[in-house]
Amino acid sequence: MRRTVYNEDHEAFRETIRDFIAREVVPVYESWEEAGHPPRDFYRKLGDLGVFGIEVPEEYGGAGETGFKYQAVIYEETARAGVTFGASGVHTGLVLPYLMEYASEEQKQRWLPGFVSGEIMTAIAMTEPGAGSDLAGITTTAKLSADGSHYVLNGAKTFITGGVLADLVLVVCRTAPHDPADRRAGLSILCVDTKSEGYAVGRKLQKIGLRTSDTAELSFSDVRVPVENLLGEEGRAFSYLTHNLVQERLAIAVGAYASAAAAVQFAVRYVKERKVFGKAVAEFQNTKFSLADCQAQVLAQQAMVDQALELYQHGGLTVADAAAAKLFCTESASEVIDKCLQLHGGYGYILEYPIARLYTDNRVFRIYGGTSEVMRTIIAKSLGL
Repeated sequence: MRRTVYNEDHEAFRETIRDFIAREVVPVYESWEEAGHPPRDFYRKLGDLGVFGIEVPEEYGGAGETGFKYQAVIYEETARAGVTFGASGVHTGLVLPYLMEYASEEQKQRWLPGFVSGEIMTAIAMTEPGAGSDLAGITTTAKLSADGSHYVLNGAKTFITGGVLADLVLVVCRTAPHDPADRRAGLSILCVDTKSEGYAVGRKLQKIGLRTSDTAELSFSDVRVPVENLLGEEGRAFSYLTHNLVQERLAIAVGAYASAAAAVQFAVRYVKERKVFGKAVAEFQNTKFSLADCQAQVLAQQAMVDQALELYQHGGLTVADAAAAKLFCTESASEVIDKCLQLHGGYGYILEYPIARLYTDNRVFRIYGGTSEVMRTIIAKSLGL
């Protein structure tokens, strides 16, 4: 199907990203997987390329574009090559919307130029060992000092993507005592300099997929955070978090679709080359029918993603819309990638084949950003159920 969601500028950007991946990522990707993240200098290269500044206003060093289409191009091109850009998706896809929406002018002047250049890499710390999807259960605390100059932060976080290399972490914490009548009240976001005394990176977690994206445990022991680093208003974090989940879930839907589309292309190439019983695997009816089913699912995902991108571009993507896109695309992508791996036979289980990486990388799409079960709950509520 011909796509109309992208214009000439998006396609020119696609060519730039494709060339960059072939030159700067593919030849060294295995070393990134072994290290658990790209070298720090890689993020500066992304900054030089302009990737981090696409949606940042020109006065802070960015390009001033709106919407999510340029980021979607990146998701499609990295999946096409069977690679990722490490934790950069959190930097631009998760953290940037918070800074753009809730940071003061002084904070934007202080952080965004470094954000754009890659000199300041960011992460967001929500999940705790005892509070995953239930953000209202957060127990990390930040108490205002007697003189009102800083907060004293204590607690721990886990599953923090980009946590190893981050320079600035947005920490969701409780700045007011827990209120059983309103569990969502009293949460705030503090922007924490990772060089602060008492801030510590614990274990770098070993994941089955997304192995070039560093994921860590963080701990805070009497970390002093200046009041100037409070993002937005004190006690308003829960509403901020839910507001930005729409873009996060759109990004996951796009990533899932891109992975499924790439899986079909990897499988098509493989079955044309691989011979069994004296003929190409592509000649068997089972292969043709399996890939035909996969392609039909990919086109359905593409239609949903393209509509979601258009709705988001014009401010019309609802919470329920984003949940539906995430649910459908992630569940469907899992089916497609599994079938494509099966067509690779034993080689599909070998990591040197990109289909194996897609298989393990894709599995988390149905978990983070809200599990599939949470998505179903949101959609059901939109139906009045």
